[in-house]
Formats: sequence, structure tokens, C-alpha cells
Amino acid sequence: MTMKILVVGGGGREHAITRALSRNTETELYAVMARANPGISELCRELLLEKETRIDAISAFALKKSIDYAIIGPEAPLEAGVVDRLEAEGVPCMGPTRAAARLETDKAFCREMMERHGIAGCPRYRVFRTADEAVRFLEGHAGDLAVKPIGLTGGKGVRIMGEHVDRRGAVDYIRSLGSDIVLEERLIGEEFTLQAFTDGTHLVPMPLVQDHKRAYEGDEGPNTGGMGSYSMPDHGLPFITENDQRSALGIMQSAVAAMNEAGTPYRGILYGQFMNTRDGPMVIEFNARFGDPEAMNVLSLLETDLVGIIERSIDGTLSRSRVRFAEKATVCKYIVPEGYPDSPVAGQPISLGPYDPALLYYANVEEREGILSTQSSRTIAFVGLGRTLSEAEEIAELAASGVKGRVRHRRDIGSATLLKKRIDHMKELR
Repeated sequence: MTMKILVVGGGGREHAITRALSRNTETELYAVMARANPGISELCRELLLEKETRIDAISAFALKKSIDYAIIGPEAPLEAGVVDRLEAEGVPCMGPTRAAARLETDKAFCREMMERHGIAGCPRYRVFRTADEAVRFLEGHAGDLAVKPIGLTGGKGVRIMGEHVDRRGAVDYIRSLGSDIVLEERLIGEEFTLQAFTDGTHLVPMPLVQDHKRAYEGDEGPNTGGMGSYSMPDHGLPFITENDQRSALGIMQSAVAAMNEAGTPYRGILYGQFMNTRDGPMVIEFNARFGDPEAMNVLSLLETDLVGIIERSIDGTLSRSRVRFAEKATVCKYIVPEGYPDSPVAGQPISLGPYDPALLYYANVEEREGILSTQSSRTIAFVGLGRTLSEAEEIAELAASGVKGRVRHRRDIGSATLLKKRIDHMKELR
């Protein structure tokens, strides 16, 4: 019997999800997105071009097309309650309800939940409802802090003293936010991402990934949605011990158990963004969906049928033994418009060179009469897979460097030099 699956979202992450779903030949794919993604469009039977938070329109489309399951890509529709509506209409979803998604959408809720349940990895923090209160606290605090808006910011809202801003800049940023601010201790270490499938009880971890948020090579410049990422053939990272990895997964397991206990079961994808410190993993944040670009790393490696994983996540029978990832390295490199992220040059044509055997994922790009043009965010991504990190990096770099137009990418992602810098940093800390 043909399975009808709806993908909500239209970026590179959602193209990776759709491609993974399309490997099951008994599926019929549908998508809702604000702007047509060429890669998703090619794989789907039908599209609804609609803002991804328009819950009424998404629900009506799902019912009209007799959708069996939906999978939600971005965070905004989760916060808007798309899962609540679809499931109320009889469409099971891989994605948390609005209340459960607060793990991502409300940073104050997340920290208070972790503290209340005694979950490890929670940094020291304070929640402030007005800018004046936050500024008074900062001015009386000797050390560096991380300044976070409580709500969603597309991965670009955090300012860290000593890294992004000085003390004066932190005060100015707090005042620009106005209200609803979390101040946290600054964490020193190496970031890593652990994503897991969960049915509300069981967690199935995916390969570890390291993302690169800073806009320019050498980890310079402003934060972005992510310029690229890499993973290793053994699914670990050389600066993360097995004990670190177990600790991170245990923290995520505790968070899922706490949500269950609170009467808001968490089902779907749980993304843990961790800082590996001298004392072990600390939680930077949780996300309630696949990462972007990290989804492209792990889904490019996934050997198990994603449709089956969705079914088991919904019926509560997820099992680690039934999910397999290829034992290869991956390197993902995003092509972005000139000026990204502060003043991206949109509407500019680009042309692709030969990119095989790299995988191409379309993101914020427009296609008209066969011509691709940049938009205001990340344009396309290439993923290289290889037996070693250097092999995967070479494949991704060759593909990325072949793109012509007013675009750029970070050449250093997945490089031996950058990896050594990470390893050396952790050695210094420990």
C-alpha cells in the first residue's frame, strides 16, 4: 500500500528529509513550504506553497490529500502548533507538540525544567523579564556571560561576551532585546551536536556532528544559521570521549523522561547542542527538530528506511538495533550569497560545476527556466562522503568551489587544520 507522507518546510534540511523518504519506493511525498525548493519539488507529487506557520492551510491540505504521516522540519511551525492540529485531525506526526517543543522555543522553560529535575549539564543561569534587570545583573557580575533571547532567533540570537561582544556590547544588545532574556555562564570548550530519534521513551542516537556557525574561515565573523558541518567514520569526534558521548545521551534521555513525567511527552527528533568542557558535556541548547546543516550529514549516512523510523517513533517501538548509519565520514559545505548573513545579495544567478560524487541539497534558492538565483539566506549545500574525513572534505570542496556567481563558502570546514585545532583545544582544557 502506498504511504502518503507530508514534509513541512522548504530548506536544505527538508530536502535531505525528503530525499531520505524517497528511497522508499512505496511512498508518495507531499510538501508545504513558503517558496518552491527545486530539490523537494522534483521528489514530491504535489506542493502547497504557503507560509509554514499557516496551520489552517496545512491541515486542510493534509486532509485533502489523505496524508498518513507528517514530518516537521523547521522550528517555527512546531511553535505555532502544527503537530497539535494535525494530530487532532488524525494525522500522526514525527515532531513534538507545541508544549513539548518548548524545550527549544522557550529557553527559560528549558533551563528551569533542567534545574527542577536535576538534569546534568545545566549551566548557571538567570532569567530576566526586563532589560533593566538584566543590565543591573551583568554590571554587577565579574565574569563573561552568554546573552540569550528566550524565544526563537533562527540560531543567530546568542551573543557571548569575550567572543561576540565586549561588556559594553552586551549591555547594548540586552537593551536592544528589551525583555525576556536569559543570562548564562560562558562555557569554554568544543561544541558538538548529538541528534536522536525518540518515541517519547526510547532514544536512538545519530552520528555526532560538529557545526560551524561563524561566517568566515578560522571561525571569524558573525553567527549564521550554520556554514557547514562534518562527521567522522566511527560516528564519534576525536575530541569527544566515549564517556562524554554517553553523558550527552544520558542528559537527553533525562530530558525526554522529564517531559514525559510533566505530561508533555516528547516525540520526534531531539537535537542536543553541547559544549564539551573540562568537566564534560554541558547543554548549550536543545532543538526540537533536525539541525540544518547537521541533518544533511546524518541523513546522507542513514541506511535504514526513514519511513519505518517514523512509524516506530509514532507507535512507541523505536529500537537502536534497527537503525543503521553508513560508517563513512561526511563534510557539508554551504554556499551562501555575498554579504551573508548581515546584508546578503539576493537575486543573483549562480551556475553549478560538475559535483558528482558529492550530494547536492537545495536550500534558499529560486529556479526559473533552469536558472538558479540566490535569495536572502543559505543557497545550496554539498555533502561529500568518504572513507576518511580528508576524502569527504575533498569531494565537498571540489563541488563547492565549482559554483560560479556572487557566492562564497568556508573552505576550511572538514580540514585537517581545523580538526587539529579542536583536538588541541580539548587537550589544553583537560
